[in-house]
Amino acid sequence: MMKGVSVGVGLLGLLLACVTTAPTDKNRDWDIYSFHINSTVTSRYATTIITSRVANRIDQSQEIEFHVKIPKNAFISKFKMTIEGQTYDGVVKQKEEAQQQYTQAVSRGQSAGIVSSVGRTLEEFKTSVTVAALSKVTFELTYEELLKRRMGKYELLIHARPMQPVADFKIDVYINERPGIHFLEITGGLSTKALANAITKTHASSEAWVHFYPSKELQSQCESCGEQGLNGDLVITYDVHRKTSMGDLHESEGYFVHHFAPSDLPRIPKNLVFIIDRSGSMHGRKMEQTREALLKILGDLAEDDHFGLITFDSSVSTWRKELLPANQDNLEAAKSFARNIHERGATDINAAVLEGTAMLNRHPQGGSVSLLILLTDGDPTTGETNLEKIHKNIKEAIGKKFPLYCLGFGMDVNFDFLEKMALENSGVGRRIYTDSDAALQLQGFYEEVATPLLTDVQMIYLGGANLTQTNFSQYYNGSEIVVAGQIPDNNIEMFTAEVIAISKSNRVMYSDTLPKEEPIEARSDSHIQRLWAYLTVKQLLDKEVQLSGKEKEKVKKEALDLCMKYSFVTPFTSMVVTKPQGEDSQVAHKPKEGEKPIRSSRVISGSRLQVLKHQVNSHPAMAVQDAYGPPPMAVQDAYAGLSPKQGLRENAPQRGDRGKGIMSRVGLMRRTNDHAVQKSFPDFAMASLDFNDPPRARATKTTMRTTTTTVSPLRRFLLPAEGQALPLCYDIPVALSLRLLLDPNNELSMNGQLGQSASAGYRKIVIHYRSDQHIELDTTGITFNDEQNTTYFSWSPKINHKTDSVSLILRDKEMDVTIASTRVVIMLYKRNGIKFLWPVLRQRPTGDNIIGIMAHPPVAYEEVQGITMKLKIRDKEVDVSRDSAVDLSVRSTPTVACWLMPLQSALQGELADFTITQL
Repeated sequence: MMKGVSVGVGLLGLLLACVTTAPTDKNRDWDIYSFHINSTVTSRYATTIITSRVANRIDQSQEIEFHVKIPKNAFISKFKMTIEGQTYDGVVKQKEEAQQQYTQAVSRGQSAGIVSSVGRTLEEFKTSVTVAALSKVTFELTYEELLKRRMGKYELLIHARPMQPVADFKIDVYINERPGIHFLEITGGLSTKALANAITKTHASSEAWVHFYPSKELQSQCESCGEQGLNGDLVITYDVHRKTSMGDLHESEGYFVHHFAPSDLPRIPKNLVFIIDRSGSMHGRKMEQTREALLKILGDLAEDDHFGLITFDSSVSTWRKELLPANQDNLEAAKSFARNIHERGATDINAAVLEGTAMLNRHPQGGSVSLLILLTDGDPTTGETNLEKIHKNIKEAIGKKFPLYCLGFGMDVNFDFLEKMALENSGVGRRIYTDSDAALQLQGFYEEVATPLLTDVQMIYLGGANLTQTNFSQYYNGSEIVVAGQIPDNNIEMFTAEVIAISKSNRVMYSDTLPKEEPIEARSDSHIQRLWAYLTVKQLLDKEVQLSGKEKEKVKKEALDLCMKYSFVTPFTSMVVTKPQGEDSQVAHKPKEGEKPIRSSRVISGSRLQVLKHQVNSHPAMAVQDAYGPPPMAVQDAYAGLSPKQGLRENAPQRGDRGKGIMSRVGLMRRTNDHAVQKSFPDFAMASLDFNDPPRARATKTTMRTTTTTVSPLRRFLLPAEGQALPLCYDIPVALSLRLLLDPNNELSMNGQLGQSASAGYRKIVIHYRSDQHIELDTTGITFNDEQNTTYFSWSPKINHKTDSVSLILRDKEMDVTIASTRVVIMLYKRNGIKFLWPVLRQRPTGDNIIGIMAHPPVAYEEVQGITMKLKIRDKEVDVSRDSAVDLSVRSTPTVACWLMPLQSALQGELADFTITQL
């Protein structure tokens, strides 16, 4: 991994037409009789077309689904379905326009089935169509991506899993690189053993062809194959010749692209500071992998490098106050320090990064390159916690002198915050997935920046216009700088390219003009124009993250105009998938990194059933599906009308990465008197809300003021008591996303999003186990994803689904989930027409450091008699009042008496500590 930078274009063609068990060809109601993946790469720009042809083999109509995964960095640019000679094209629209269609469709009670989600490298695209009896459908999806050079190579990843052996299965890859192809290798699970015989490779100077044509029989017999056919990767890796340091300059139809990647330069010594999060949430495997990676990285430092180590939680510690040379004695001492980094405390990101910046600023910069690398798994929870202020502080301190690279560990990290901080300081944000190879991910990132060759790189193009980014703070060995632009009036005679940069000890300059004669085939296509558009949009998306106000809107409009012109599906646009008359249209959105989808409601019950029998509706209808649904309400919005004294700190973080969970054995309650609410929130009173009341804000008279205040509806939760008849209870505002349970020992977490109604519970609950198993539950069904398969259940049937480590048992509207030593039951309720979920912990996790209300034993308290009722809990007296609540932990939902107390006393912390921004 030390040799270069790997670029992934993941091409996953996946048509899911699933049944409870895999049927044989003879009894299958449908047949994928042709499945092709065709990828063309020219000037490192890949255009991929996935084509699937499916036949309905029965004498009644049925719904057939097309489901593919594409690379995160790719833009979908075309989709069409052909049925009985009629073609239905997808149309790219502004996201707001597509969202309006969705809202109108939902108001008519219609739904659709698009699902887009994000894994480590792939996103999903899914649609379906009703196919008449004994008819056929052809699906065709096109997407585009610029291959990025990492560690000295480009990589084309093709993951094939068509869900059945296919008679006509083909993968064809054509690569055309004018400088010449230096090497080409094929690896991956689909290239091993007998399958290797199905691969042919032809490599001739500037062109290469790869064909993978496994027979139908071979698709069932390979190591990773079975009755459902192929399941594995085909990885094509290559690099190009670089005859000059100036690189490859290529023009076509008034557009140019310049690939710049010199290697014949001396490495520049580094000044490197590692900033390592050691807060409590880094407990267990995260910290072990961090120590492992840090030890390896320290061993790879060159003797002329200088380095420093900073660890932080609520306080900041430095290994040494100044940077030291990477000699053997210093490295051994640093390794000893790294081995003894242990997790504890909260997270003060602001102070830690400022200390690292000060350390680099104190060190002489001459003839060297400075780098700052931050690794964290959470949000700032102490010190400065206002995200905008942190961005401002760091940007001013760094002052464009060196880059900041932000590595976010796991899915709970606020990646948007880290990415913006990195982009504002000439760096990049990278998510580190909490998989078994997390240490290798960390090492791999370091290897990408381990060998700086140039700084202050300026790319100058006389005669060029509408250029993509032309200034770069660093260039690293094994990477590549790509610039594209327009040549007005195609005046290539006046076009000159220059590169000015600083090498180890001197200023360097390169210059070149466009070749005067180009192959006809290179000049006749439009791939360079589309490459320019793709790269421009990508950079505008990064720029938009950093801006605000009118500047932000201007950049967004510029990107949107290009997306509409070139039909790119991006975070600003959506594709409306049109269908035959009488069927719902659908909308595909491109998600942001870490964003979770709302699963389709069209999939029926019983495991991976994705072929839906459905009679064609003769009446026209349209419906579109928002792939993600509304985001959780921001914490500050949910707290409207509450003061900091009521337990909500100013500038409180929106995620409780250290937080204790919020989840009770007994559930959602109704309040019966104003006095109880006054005890929970001393600054205001609120009229009683019956459990069966519709949600609404109540105007109430405060006990401290004479003004009338409107407050958010509240929910009531129960806490069990030890040896006492009455449990404890407390209220929280509605519509928050909460951390329910976190067991770092078993890499298990559970989060929930409350609904808007005061008379309901959770609208969605998500369980994450390790890094590769996820369970999403909402009121329509349950989705289980283990990275290899996605299984959907409705709430209707009885289900018993087990893997090696997860058990799912569904009966009577209750999903019983057992993971490791933890057992939780999620109940589905319906009251007053509102469906909601409620979780109940049946068996607590074993081990230490379990975070969450249910992980603690029942609360022990003593009653303290006086003028007002008090309870003594953990040697502290707390004002309480007797109230009642509904116990949702049992199906009969009895009303029980409870001691109502302030939220802070019940949770032993602030509510803001338990809120999260994504599930």
